Order: sequence, then structure tokens, then C-alpha cells
Amino acid sequence: MRRLLAEVRRRHGIARVADLRDAGVGRRAMDDAVAMRLAIRPRRGWLALPQCDPVLVAAARDGVILTCLSAARLQGLWTRDVSADHVAAPSHAGHVRREAARIHWCQPLVPRAPGSLVDPIENVLAIVAECQPFEEARAIWESALHHRKVEIGAMRAFPLKPAVRRLADLVTPFADEGTESTFLQRISWMPIRIVPQVVLLGRRVDFLLGERLIVQIDGGHHVGRKRADDIAHDAQLRLHGYHVIRISYGQIFDEWPMVQDLILRSIAQGLHLAR
Repeated sequence: MRRLLAEVRRRHGIARVADLRDAGVGRRAMDDAVAMRLAIRPRRGWLALPQCDPVLVAAARDGVILTCLSAARLQGLWTRDVSADHVAAPSHAGHVRREAARIHWCQPLVPRAPGSLVDPIENVLAIVAECQPFEEARAIWESALHHRKVEIGAMRAFPLKPAVRRLADLVTPFADEGTESTFLQRISWMPIRIVPQVVLLGRRVDFLLGERLIVQIDGGHHVGRKRADDIAHDAQLRLHGYHVIRISYGQIFDEWPMVQDLILRSIAQGLHLAR
């Protein structure tokens, strides 16, 4: 029993019966685990621990592979809104039991191993590039690079479709939060030097525009002690001649015209210039 549980845990809490048998786990041990409620059977040929991620259990039950936004979120990448499951159907699948899901039938860049429940990251990013709006796709790509889920050189080596190639040639790994990628995409047209992730007075700031205009983006983590430290740093920056604009996640996505106008007016007043 101990061996069975260890093998299933090693596979993120869910495994094909065939793989467990190849690992030396007997049928009797599997039946006993189910009888003792130490494991469940999502579908014939599968075994899962009760605490396994329900998303993975559902994928096994429905015979699909998580991809696009669903796989990105599962791997800890930035995603803004995942209102429906995104799944890939195996090439031999004639019918998929996911009526409310977005089903991707495209040919994968990387072949999917038998029993896979989550698409390889290269496939995820390629599908994201064609499925999602450009800004959000770029944010997910840069999140993957930042978290070292993929190397951009490796992505560029694949035969990529035009939408995928565009992202592969453009993205950079500096942005942790998707808000930073989105912000940079929206201001990149401005005729001013824009430098992300600059260290000033001992701390990193999100963006330096020109010589003196700083834009800081607050995420959900901007609370408590961190917020107090950021406010203190803003004050030090102002004492050293910098102009600081601090904006929120909601303002970027819901009030962008106001944010853009604020930045443009600051530039028009010369607040980006050293004096």
C-alpha cells in the first residue's frame, strides 16, 4: 500500500492504472486502496488520491488534456480570467465530454505522452498565442519566462505559426505580474525611454520613464508591511527629485484612459526630465 501511495503522489496525486502496474503496483493493492477510501477511480483505468486537484481528476474523467489558460493557471502563471476550462482533445478522440469547455483540436508542437493530463508548456504557450488577446497572451508568455518554465530560445526553434512567432520575437522575461507586461505593451508607443525593473535608492521600481518619472504598479500583494515600505520608498524618491505615479491592477484593466492621460500629462509637464 505504501508503494502505491508513493507512486500516485509522485504523479501529482493521479495516475493511470497501466503506469502503476509498470511501476510494480499490483491490482490487489489498488482495489484495497479504493475499498479503504485511500484512493478513488475517476474513470476506468485511472486511480487518484482523494486530495488530488479536482481539475486533474475532471480531466482524467473526461479524457482530455488541460491546456491554454487552464494549464497556465495550474502551473502558477499569471492569468486574468479563466471563466471556462480550456482543454486539448487527443487526435483520436471522436467526442469530448466537456460541453462548457473551450476545446483546442490543433496539432501540438510537442507530442503529448500517453496519460498526460496537462499539456507541455510549449503547447500551452502556442495555443495561448492564438486563443487569447495579444496583451493577455504576452503577459502569460512573460510570466512563463519569468518563472523559468521555458527558454525563449527553445520556443523560437519550433516551426511557429505567425501569431506565435510574433510573441516569441517580442517577449522579455522581466515581468512577474501580468499587469507589468500589459502596462509596457500599452505605453510602448510613447516617444520616451522606458526601462523596467530599475533599482533606485536600494529598491526596485517597476518602470522608469525618461530620467525622473516612475510608475509603480500595485498587485494584490500590496498590503500590510509591504505597502508601508513602498510608501516610505516613494517618499525618498520624491526627496531625490523623482515623480512617482502609483496605479492599481483595476486601474490598468478598467480605467486605462485615465492612467494613460495621467502619464501623458506628466510627460507634457516635463516631470520625466532631470532638473
